[in-house]
Amino acid sequence: MLDDALEHLVRGIVDHPDDVQVSTKSLRRGELLEVRVHPEDLGRVIGRGGRTARALRTVVGALSADGPVRVDVVDVDRR
Repeated sequence: MLDDALEHLVRGIVDHPDDVQVSTKSLRRGELLEVRVHPEDLGRVIGRGGRTARALRTVVGALSADGPVRVDVVDVDRR
């Protein structure tokens, strides 16, 4: 549910909504949601000074009923 909500939010922000992928991993300290976007949209998702990414984390954290959730925006060009 959280991954669907996060994907919906990110698709509304980016120019290439078909390239948005959200994957879920369960960790000991909670759930991890990884967001992958088109390289040209990375700046839009992070936002000026990280404001957009912080807002996305806040919304997903408020939606979470199971405990802590971590949201990572993954840069696919870095190796």
